[in-house]
Amino acid sequence: MELRIRNLSKTYANGVVALDKVTLSIPPGMFGLLGPNGAGKSTLMRILATLQECDSGSVFAGDIDVLDEKDEVRRMLGYLPQDFGVYPKVSAWELLDHFAQLKGIASRGRRREVVDGLLQQTNLFEVRHQKLGTFSGGMRQRFGVAQALIGDPQLIIVDEPTAGLDPQERVRFHNLLADIGADKTVLLSTHIVSDVADLCANMAIINKGHVLLCGEPARLIEGIEECIWARFVDKAELPLFQKQHAVISTRLRAGRPLIHVYAQAHPGMGFEPAHASLEDVYFATIAGRHNHQAGNC
Repeated sequence: MELRIRNLSKTYANGVVALDKVTLSIPPGMFGLLGPNGAGKSTLMRILATLQECDSGSVFAGDIDVLDEKDEVRRMLGYLPQDFGVYPKVSAWELLDHFAQLKGIASRGRRREVVDGLLQQTNLFEVRHQKLGTFSGGMRQRFGVAQALIGDPQLIIVDEPTAGLDPQERVRFHNLLADIGADKTVLLSTHIVSDVADLCANMAIINKGHVLLCGEPARLIEGIEECIWARFVDKAELPLFQKQHAVISTRLRAGRPLIHVYAQAHPGMGFEPAHASLEDVYFATIAGRHNHQAGNC
C-alpha cells in the first residue's frame, strides 16, 4: 500500500513552521525519514497517525483519506511513538492483552493466541510475566513494536526507535524491523543515518520542515560519489579548513581530525578522494551543498 503525501503544511501558534508543503510518495517496504532533531519528523508522524491536525495538504493511504477518515486509518495503523510509556508494575503479557482488547479482539482465546505470537515474534515470550518496569530500553522498544503490530496493521509508523539503545539491542531491533517491513509499509523516522542505511530501500531527508532529497540510498550515494574528499588535519588547522572548504563532517581517528569536504573538483591541499557513504549524503544535504533529486518525492 502506497502512502501519498501532498503539500502538507503545519505552523504552530508560536510561529514555528514545522512542515512546509511536504510532498512524499512512500511505497510498500521500509522507508526512512532522516533528519536532525527539530526537522519536523515527529510532527509529520503525529499527523499521519491521526494524532494531530495539519493546516493544509492531503494524505492518502491507498484509497483512504488519512485526514478525513481517521477511524479507517486507525484500524490499519500500528504506531510506536518516540516517547512510549508503559505501566511499570504490569507484566508484558497483561498490558499487551489489554491493548488487544482495546483493538477490538474480544475473544479471550484469540487474544491469547495473538499476544503469545507477538511476544514470540519480538523475543519477549520468556519474560512475558516480568514487570515492564524491569525491562531494559531495548526490551521496552521491542514491546512497543509488539503493541504496534496488534491487529495486523498494513501501515506502521516508528518514530526514533533506536535512540539510546546499546549496539547489541540496536542489532536486535534492526532484525525485527527488517522482518516486519517485508510485507508492510513501514515509515521509520530517525536522526541516525545507520538505521536508514541498514534497513531502508527508500528514504527522504527532511530539515526545517522541507523535504530536501529523496530516493534509493544506493542511488543517492552514487550521485555524490565523486564529490567527497578526505584528509587528516591538525586540530589547530581545522578552523582554516572550515573557512576555505565545504567541510561536511569531522571525526577523530586515533586522536586526529579526519575531515570530509564536498567539492565537484579536486580541492588540492593534500585531499584524496573518499568513498561516499549515506552519512556523506546526509551531511552534504543538510549543509545545503547537495540537492540532487534521485527519486520521485
